[in-house]
Amino acid sequence: MLQLGDAIVVKKKPNILIIVADQQRYDCIGYAKQYPVQTPNIDKLAEEGVWFSNAYTPIPICAPSRQAFLNGRRPETFGALWNYGGALEISALSPKEYTWIRDLDQLAYRNSFIGKWAGHPQHGPIEYGFHHDVSLKEYGRFRSKKYPELKYENEWMGEADSVPYEDNVSNWLASQAINQIKEYSQGDEPWHIRLDFPGPHLPCRPSKEFAELYNGEEIPPWPSFKEDFKNKPFIQKQQLYSWNIEDYTWKDWRDTVALYYATITEIDYAIGKVLQTLKETGQADNTIVIYTADHGDMCGSHRMLDKHYIMYDDVVRVPLVIRWPGVTSPGMVISDFICNFLDIPPTLLDILGKEIPGFFAGRSMVPLLQGEQVEDWRTEAVSTYNGQQFGLYTQRMIRNNDWKYIWNTTDIDELYDLKNDPHELYNVIEEEQNQELIQEFRRKLYETLHQEGDGLVKSPWMKNQLLNNKKINTR
Repeated sequence: MLQLGDAIVVKKKPNILIIVADQQRYDCIGYAKQYPVQTPNIDKLAEEGVWFSNAYTPIPICAPSRQAFLNGRRPETFGALWNYGGALEISALSPKEYTWIRDLDQLAYRNSFIGKWAGHPQHGPIEYGFHHDVSLKEYGRFRSKKYPELKYENEWMGEADSVPYEDNVSNWLASQAINQIKEYSQGDEPWHIRLDFPGPHLPCRPSKEFAELYNGEEIPPWPSFKEDFKNKPFIQKQQLYSWNIEDYTWKDWRDTVALYYATITEIDYAIGKVLQTLKETGQADNTIVIYTADHGDMCGSHRMLDKHYIMYDDVVRVPLVIRWPGVTSPGMVISDFICNFLDIPPTLLDILGKEIPGFFAGRSMVPLLQGEQVEDWRTEAVSTYNGQQFGLYTQRMIRNNDWKYIWNTTDIDELYDLKNDPHELYNVIEEEQNQELIQEFRRKLYETLHQEGDGLVKSPWMKNQLLNNKKINTR
């Protein structure tokens, strides 16, 4: 591989391994050095590659974020507002739409999808450019046949799985990826494998071997657990009642958080086996490995469950690691604001010398990966939300290093002073000294959403609310 100025000349096309976790918090990775979660394999991947300290999801909900990843645009542009299959039916990414997977196909890549698919309820990975797929349904059939009497009692709060690790979903999916890597290693064509784990999405059910690693009594409360919802949008406190957790204390939560930690460690162990296979088959040095997540998880933060109707960093900030041997410097930390599922597609196409579609919302990270300072790189992160099983609710978030502004179109807006309130407990939207800052955030938010095709701001009424200070932010 040669580096010529700003260009990358790839002598041999690199393999691409993308690993996606479901509802993985940024701060629950050992390398983040915030909570005592054991992730030695992801940590090693970061030590050998690049750790992104400010990566954000385009939308903190499973299906729309993953569809945006396939397409390269914000999910609102093609109608994927929330998860399909709920009480409120919604569009999903049509197989007729563009996917960058097909661009890889044109470059003679063999494309495989393994694990949780959230692209479309009726259409599978093959219709989006993949040549091979292994679905969670296949695991379900394997498991139900081998353990037909298995039942669970604790619903969303989780419990240890009585199934031994060798038959757990994390290990089973990793084994499928390992088999595919070994098969692909026999040929000369480059390959792309997407490995999507269904965890640590609730309910967390790690195998006993991993559940025993963490004792709930030793898990400290999240700093935001003292949330009182004062001056917050009504729907946040309502979520406690919607989930029947309004009276939960930390004693009620701590075992669930321990199970969340354990599931992450279980996934990390599976990832380690996959990475070891790359090494054993002689492919590690020519494989770009990416680890990230669709979004985070509240898991008791702000006393809340799951990820809905909020834009706290607990759910919008995600882990992102990229190891690109021979190009990235080991141990590099990039603090620029990244939109993981929008910036990865143009980055990969850039690496491969493929033209980047003009409609992409993200941009190539190749200069950043080469250690360059990109003067015109974005200085804010923008995420969106549109509602889910408890009703429609539109939110748009913009944040920089110091502040976060959230536009709640049907309730009070939110503004958080992140330097003095990193856990987003105190909404200071009403304070007079912040009004000029709010106007600047609203202008930048409008410009970004308009440029990236978010139909919400095309309405003259909504544009007026956002730009012309027609929003009442007092109770």
